[in-house]
Amino acid sequence: MVRSIKNPKKAKRKNKGSKKGDGSSSSAIPSMPAKVWQPGVDKLEEGEELQCDPSAYNSLHAFHIGWPCLSFDIVRDTLGLVRTEFPHTVYFVAGTQAEKAAWNSLGIFKVSNISGKKREPVPAKPADEDSNMDSEDSDSDEDSNDEEAGGSGAPVLQLRKVAHEGCVNRIRAMTQNPHICASWADTGHVQVWDFSSHLNALAESEADVSQGASSVFNQAPLVKFGHKDEGFALDWSPLVPGRLLSGDCKNYIHLWEPTSGSTWNVDTTPYIGHTSSVEDLQWSPTEPDVFASCSVDGNIAIWDIRLGKSPATSFKAHDADVNVISWNRLASCMLASGSDDGTFSIRDLRLLKEGDSVVAHFEYHKHPITSIEWSPHEASTLAVSSSDNQLTIWDLSLENDEEEEAEFKAKTKEQVNAPKDLPPQLLFVHQGQKDLKELHWHAQIPGMLVSTAADGYNILMPSNIQTTLPSEL
Repeated sequence: MVRSIKNPKKAKRKNKGSKKGDGSSSSAIPSMPAKVWQPGVDKLEEGEELQCDPSAYNSLHAFHIGWPCLSFDIVRDTLGLVRTEFPHTVYFVAGTQAEKAAWNSLGIFKVSNISGKKREPVPAKPADEDSNMDSEDSDSDEDSNDEEAGGSGAPVLQLRKVAHEGCVNRIRAMTQNPHICASWADTGHVQVWDFSSHLNALAESEADVSQGASSVFNQAPLVKFGHKDEGFALDWSPLVPGRLLSGDCKNYIHLWEPTSGSTWNVDTTPYIGHTSSVEDLQWSPTEPDVFASCSVDGNIAIWDIRLGKSPATSFKAHDADVNVISWNRLASCMLASGSDDGTFSIRDLRLLKEGDSVVAHFEYHKHPITSIEWSPHEASTLAVSSSDNQLTIWDLSLENDEEEEAEFKAKTKEQVNAPKDLPPQLLFVHQGQKDLKELHWHAQIPGMLVSTAADGYNILMPSNIQTTLPSEL
């Protein structure tokens, strides 16, 4: 369940050149080989500090829009379906968790000049020990094997705000019409908005609009529907434009059917199949009438809206609350789920009739899973965030290969004392954010992830995430 950032402190603007939590600057040469620090296993001794290795990223940037955001979404744009060249531009929608209900807003924002550098995942020579660890953006020319850096300077944030009653539990932009967004409020209301004027204004503007100077617009939603209780589950159909699901803490799920481009008919008779709060919803990527739900009751249910208001099937998925689910859009038989006990599982839905459909189960995280999402570019890759302040990336196609590992160590002259018990499927661990809540892959920029936490946002592109692009693109 673990999902609220209520009554937080507003993020303060950092001085230029300031660092994230675990990226403290240091110019001293280490007196002994570096050690990989395992969260939840290793302890920091007095005087020790964690150092972020910028060479692990093609791009890494941090920013905030004022109050923390429990949820956000990446807005599809018209800048290109597959973008690989720096600098990048990204559009977002988000909702705040302000200290007072009246202070909340929906943010529509653009981050441009996202600079970075394509790095070789296996360097031909070891990096200099005294390399500069002081820059999150890591765009220097210190490694001759890196390709030319794209862009320079800090990212530019432009923000527009729309007043919102109450904290925003979740927000989602429609895939087919990304200017249409749905928001879940802690007041118990789900609202649908048209942000086309704000997105158009951001697209036409080149000026840096800081959050302090941004005025708040009063805008009426296209539609507003009241549930019996607040909720968090919300998902647009990827196949039927405008079709929406919303689920609440009373275990009710409501279906929204579009009647035009700006009106909806909300079925007031709910779908009921869980005994506790509905935490997440996911439409099938291939069947327009099928969706999945997960709940605090530990179950996952599969529904077909043609068959009535009860699940087509339901099964015990975890021993604790099931917080989040993600349906793989590249391999539609695969469903991922994350639990309050820190575990996450992968199921092959084709095996449901045989009983045990679990094809992978991981116990790496020791605190609740807060977000999980399959990569839109690699069918075997997914990202996970947890209350242990880690964002992890996994490739389920990987297996341990001792010969390959020995060859890698010889090639890199590796001096790092790597842990022996890490799962071979674990590709990357990102840290430095506090109270991670949600992550999303960018569907149009392969390898880019964005995450939100109590202390703001991170945009990251790990250097070892090698995406194989379709040949026709």
